[in-house]
Amino acid sequence: MRARWMLLWLSLTLVAGCGSEPASVAPPEAGRAGAGILVRPPAKAVRCLLAIPNPRGAALARTRLQRDIARYLAGRPGRIVYGALDLVTGVRIGQGEHQNDMITASGAKVDILVALLHRRDAGLSEGERDLAERMIKESDNKAADALWSRVGGGGAMSSFYRDIGLRETTPGPSVYWGGTKTSPADRIRLLRVLVKGGKGLTRADRRTVLELMEQVQQDQAWGVSAAARPGDRVALKNGWTPRPFIQNTWAVTSYGRVAGPGRDLLLSVQTDRQPGEGTGIETIEGVARMIGTRLDGLAPTTTRPCPTNPTP
Repeated sequence: MRARWMLLWLSLTLVAGCGSEPASVAPPEAGRAGAGILVRPPAKAVRCLLAIPNPRGAALARTRLQRDIARYLAGRPGRIVYGALDLVTGVRIGQGEHQNDMITASGAKVDILVALLHRRDAGLSEGERDLAERMIKESDNKAADALWSRVGGGGAMSSFYRDIGLRETTPGPSVYWGGTKTSPADRIRLLRVLVKGGKGLTRADRRTVLELMEQVQQDQAWGVSAAARPGDRVALKNGWTPRPFIQNTWAVTSYGRVAGPGRDLLLSVQTDRQPGEGTGIETIEGVARMIGTRLDGLAPTTTRPCPTNPTP
């Protein structure tokens, strides 16, 4: 792991004369004429400490967190996989993150919008913008049907996935966009493109998608949002669908971005064979909460005094 040195000023006081304190005026000495003598207060010492990455502590914290999540998931029903990447620290964790047969359900609606923007030079028309807002913010299925058709259906989506580098995602058959299968790793790849750019998407395109994901209506804002601290920004899309032909179970998924001071977390948690939608949501939020609470501890540092220049 490449060491990153971060200089932390734990105590910093401006030297007098730089606007921190006014100079005082001493009274004139006896027998001398003229104005008083300006006297500057002595400069205060500045203490400097270095924050040094602690790879051993980071590896231990990461192992403990993944162990604790694995124990939690062992007591939950169905299949559960997840992946997480913090763009600030580079920390990555996951379990089954390359499992690529997880149903997205409405999670595929972001894919549809990104694919449409990817093939357009002039952005969305007014009508398409309205459909996109309803599809992402309200999870409107009819809006998704219309935009899936405009993209060109599953064949066009397959080409889009290849172009954008999502090798573990397969579009749903025919008109059934909700049958799209993917992996947590691919959900994070898609989020990274939206945050960092590239792959034929303009800054305006990416802003359009992320802003809509930040405005998902409140009753659909569950899931990976459980990883957020007060004040963090959350952009997400969730999916949920009954699976009557698989023992009457449910597939429930959530992926998104949680960003705030010191973190830019991309997170995807996907489940299937759940006994109900509520159980899937509870499991997803349990995983997200554990990651969000302990994320800062995955990149620990130790402090040392700054080196001093030797006196010649």
